[in-house]
Amino acid sequence: MTKSKNNKFSKNKSGARIAASAVLLLLAFVVIGYWVFSLARKPVPPAVKHVLPPIQVVTPTLPFANASAVKTVPHAGKIQTIPPLEKYSAATATPENNIPIRSKTPGSGRLAIVIDDMGGSLSEARSLAAIGVPLTFSIIPGLQKYREVASFAASGGIETMIHIPMQSKGWPGRRLEANGLLVTMADDELRERVAGFIKDIPGAVGANNHTGSEFTEHADKMRSVLETLNEKGLFFVDSVTTPQTTGILVAHELGMRSARRNTFLDNEQERNYILGQLNQAVRLAKKNGAAIAICHPHPATIAALTSALPRLSSQGITLVSASKLVR
Repeated sequence: MTKSKNNKFSKNKSGARIAASAVLLLLAFVVIGYWVFSLARKPVPPAVKHVLPPIQVVTPTLPFANASAVKTVPHAGKIQTIPPLEKYSAATATPENNIPIRSKTPGSGRLAIVIDDMGGSLSEARSLAAIGVPLTFSIIPGLQKYREVASFAASGGIETMIHIPMQSKGWPGRRLEANGLLVTMADDELRERVAGFIKDIPGAVGANNHTGSEFTEHADKMRSVLETLNEKGLFFVDSVTTPQTTGILVAHELGMRSARRNTFLDNEQERNYILGQLNQAVRLAKKNGAAIAICHPHPATIAALTSALPRLSSQGITLVSASKLVR
């Protein structure tokens, strides 16, 4: 009987231990579950957002444009400022509305403006004279109004030259006046024609070549022409229509007063181009002390000269007739 009681007690004790262990295990599961559940419900902090500072658009200082005219253009998330182009017109002489006559070379200089191809229109002569500055008219003998233009220039104290037509490399495909000089002409004929030009324009004090890219390369032909001019006391300005011109060299050999053209102003009949070439002539005059520019009585040229030439004195430039620059 005693043995039976002990077994019963042992069984009861073992069962109590199992139950206690089960309770502890259950509590452990409850604690772990609560902890996991608490972590799951804990709010996650939001991701940090990088806030870029706003882009500041700075309006540049523009000397010739209103700030309101600045355009903004989006590009790759940024804003770029683009200054507007300067506008030029013939209205005024201010940098905003006109192309100024600029020169980076300080100092002063003399500039002669020779107007070639004169003699076809009296109105062109009057428009040029109205600018009110020293100019030199180079007149082609035989043009429709050459006598009238020569007379008008003489009455207004405007210096005149003879614009002698000479054979170009493009002749006969390129037009040449009927009285033009050809390399095939004998020396006597050349002298006779030049003497006739002098007689037709008796007030002329000098001469330069009209075209002549072929003729001026022939020293023997140029010598006949220049000797005739020199005998009558006329000077010669080489228009330099070819790099191989012999005009200025022959003139030096003869000891006659002469000079050479520095700049053509209106190879393109466009205002901005003409004013740009005039700027170049101004720079050369200041650098070398003097320069000779040649142009023609085109409407665009007359308009450009009318607006620009009166302002050259403020740039240190003295406009003179061509005779002042030959030596």
